[in-house]
Amino acid sequence: MNRDSASRLSTERLRDWYAQGAYLPFGGHRIFFRQSENWHQTNQAILVLIHGFPTASFDWHAVWDELNRHFRLLALDLLGYGGSSKPYPHRYSILEQADIVEALIDELRINDWHLLAHDYGDTVAQELLARQLVQSHAGAARRLASAVLLNGGLFPESHRPRLIQRLLLSPIGPWIARRLNRKRFASSFSAVFARAHQPSEIELDEFWSLIAVDNGQQLASELIHYIPERRQRRERWCGALIKTRLPLRLINGLDDPISGAHMVARYRELIANADVVELSGIGHYPQIEAPQSVIEAVVTLRRDVVAL
Repeated sequence: MNRDSASRLSTERLRDWYAQGAYLPFGGHRIFFRQSENWHQTNQAILVLIHGFPTASFDWHAVWDELNRHFRLLALDLLGYGGSSKPYPHRYSILEQADIVEALIDELRINDWHLLAHDYGDTVAQELLARQLVQSHAGAARRLASAVLLNGGLFPESHRPRLIQRLLLSPIGPWIARRLNRKRFASSFSAVFARAHQPSEIELDEFWSLIAVDNGQQLASELIHYIPERRQRRERWCGALIKTRLPLRLINGLDDPISGAHMVARYRELIANADVVELSGIGHYPQIEAPQSVIEAVVTLRRDVVAL
């Protein structure tokens, strides 16, 4: 995102979010990231935050300040999202996004870190967990210490894509993407929030602004291919959840029509001694709908890890 693009963001708090960030060069592109103000206080653990589809790191704004009391925070916009480069056409993949996260961690010389992910970011987290299994055997210096996952399509068989997602995956997907606008976005996006926690018009403006900046809405039919990618790599990514020995917690808004209570049921079937924080009356975006509950669940897991 260049200065002119940033000036077109819809609210002052959105512009402020991006004014406080920096950019990582990656494969000829630029990846936006933001570090918390306490970054150089090395006595605090590092928490890396990975956002979901179709939004960006700004998803974490409601939990940022409070989490910052407990962690040094690092958030990024994955390639094709928010303030990062939006190449088109481009073969977007979860593997590339995981490479980007690792490149950023290497650039900032991070060794030990914790992870908080949501939605699409959960799948990136699953790939990182899969790599961690290999790295642990190889004695790699970089160490992921724990992971917290928010609502996401962890198991392809339990994921319930919305109509707009199915259309974007269809042969007319590019045509649909070019015709996305704020009104259509607001309707489909609001539907994944719980009825009692609907996003405000200002919030919808902000989310749409991040999608549309640099004509990003045209990428929707390209980015959405993470859904078949989940099916193709199910054994690896589900296996990472099943096999990991890291402290792992799922926070789930049960009223989420995409990955709510039905996803929790599948999670409990497959994950031994599953650690799940269930949030009744909350939809697909717990970090926005119930930020205090998310903060408490993340912080208490961190305390449990320290106590081990």
